[in-house]
This record gives sequence, structure tokens and C-alpha cells, in this order.
Amino acid sequence: MIKPFDFYFDFASPYAFLAHKQIRNIENENSIKIIYKPVLLGGLLKSAGIKPIADIPIKGKHMIKDCKLLAEKYNIDFKFNSYFPIQSLNLMRCSLIAEKKDFLQNFINKVFDSIWKDGLNLNDKVIFEKLLKNMDINPEVFLKDSLDEINKNDLKKRTDEAYNIGIFGTPTFVINNKIFWGQDRLEFVLNEAKK
Repeated sequence: MIKPFDFYFDFASPYAFLAHKQIRNIENENSIKIIYKPVLLGGLLKSAGIKPIADIPIKGKHMIKDCKLLAEKYNIDFKFNSYFPIQSLNLMRCSLIAEKKDFLQNFINKVFDSIWKDGLNLNDKVIFEKLLKNMDINPEVFLKDSLDEINKNDLKKRTDEAYNIGIFGTPTFVINNKIFWGQDRLEFVLNEAKK
């Protein structure tokens, strides 16, 4: 039996998508729910003074190959999104509204799959609104709610709080007051979760 752990994520990260898929299996195998923590990757990188991968072409090329290798290893249906880098600010704000309205898990599944499995451009408002409609969400109301100042400040606050405890990127996991950064650290997270 393992204990639940915190999973800090941003839809912009293909590694967070791969971790998400593995987490869904972990949840099913262990009858637990992992605690998803939406944060803004760009905000974390800025606070930490780290250049985004998209700004380092050689690293970006490696990331594409690396993600494909990991997807094959874990048998995850994955397509590197041709619209990368993903502008996730609005998506992450929307995730907070989904959380407040108690459909965060479904929202996460659909958005991650749309970006990293189906290769959709969710920065295109028409495409994103269609996705929301397919989830029986009123796009006009939902998007208006996401732009509320309280919601905007909530995402900033969560991102700042994550940075202040030592989180500088996604995916990141926290269990027993220990931080594990990177999709490839899930094995260590699971070992810690058994303690």
C-alpha cells in the first residue's frame, strides 16, 4: 500500500503528461487518488532564473526524442505537439475553475490528451471552446470565470507557494516533505510513498 502524494503539473510539459499517464495507472493499481496541484511552469522558471527548453534548440531536439522513448517504454500513446511551446497560462487558470467546480480530473485528462496525444492547438480559442463543449462545459461562462482576478491571483499564489518550498519545474512530486523533480523520479516517489 502506498500513500497519496502531491503532483505539481502544467499542461505545457510533455514530461508532466507522461507522468500523468503513469499516475493514472498507479491510482488504479493502488486504489488511491494522487493530489494534482496546478501551477504555471513559466512562472516557476522565471522565479528560478531558468531558461525554457523552447529557448534552447539543441535541448528541445533532445526532449522530443526523450519523450518518445519514455512513451514507448511505458506504452503511452504520445505525439509531440507541433504547436510547442504550449502557452498554458489560460489552460492552467481554467484548471482552477475545473477544480472549484469539481471536475478537475476529467478536465486534466481531456486537456493533456488533446495536447500530447491528439496534437491539438489549444491556444486556438475555437479549438479549445469545442473541447469544452464536448465536455458539456459552457465555454463563455467557463472562460469568463477563468479570467476573474481572484482566479488569476490564485494561480499566481499557488505557483509562488510551490517555488517557495523548492519547486522549480514540472512535473514535481512531494511526499513526506521530500521533493522529487522529473517524470523519471516516479520510482523514488513510490518508494517514499511506501514509508
